[in-house]
Amino acid sequence: MSKNPILHSTIKGEGKSLLILHGYFGMSDNWKTLGNQFSEDYQVHLIDQRNHGRSFHEDVFNYEVLVEDLHDYIQHHQLEDIYLIGHSMGGKTAMLFAVTYPELVSKLIVVDISPREYQPHHNAILAALNSVDFSVDNTRGKVDKKIKDLIPELGVRQFLLKNVYWKEKGQLAYRFNLHSLTENNSEVGAALPSFTVFKKDTLFLKGDRSDYITENEKPLIDAHFPNSKIITIKNAGHWLHAENPKQFYSEVCSFLG
Repeated sequence: MSKNPILHSTIKGEGKSLLILHGYFGMSDNWKTLGNQFSEDYQVHLIDQRNHGRSFHEDVFNYEVLVEDLHDYIQHHQLEDIYLIGHSMGGKTAMLFAVTYPELVSKLIVVDISPREYQPHHNAILAALNSVDFSVDNTRGKVDKKIKDLIPELGVRQFLLKNVYWKEKGQLAYRFNLHSLTENNSEVGAALPSFTVFKKDTLFLKGDRSDYITENEKPLIDAHFPNSKIITIKNAGHWLHAENPKQFYSEVCSFLG
């Protein structure tokens, strides 16, 4: 067992274990609605990865430790033969977990991310979040106003503001570990290591308005995941599970059978 505590999660339902990993700056709560739906057929584990949500904060942050956190979690809950879904950063964790511990994963679903390297592209978001001074920006409205110049998209700000909570009376804070995420931002785009393979059934879901998975990625995806298929979710960008949850739910259920 690792020296680290076990990842925080919400567990619902009965049946085969379905573990869901959120993306960068996200948390398990982002998946609550779909998690409730999936829990009618599976035992759903909505997991907060380290430095996110209600899980522990650590200075070290890379995919190797995220994979070991998940392995510790699975051992702690005595799970085996799991279904694993990961979105974006969570998809990178899920892919590396599947090639590292293939015996534990029955089927894999990767949401709008590919095994390739992505250049760091969250600099504006990190700059905006780091510009907040909670002693001055002491309401959600003030935080929103502070980050608006660097993050003009309302949807992105609303997503980030879900991480602002009352740490104590009159004192707001972020749920994520902003210091570690800022220091380790370059780790988030890391590629899946070469010559790693997961041979079991794998589903890649991409948004039709997202450029995270393009036609160019197919040979790389096939090399790592020879039994994979790519399905496009209509009318959706990078947050396809939130933008078209109906088709998302349908494709996942059809794949898991």
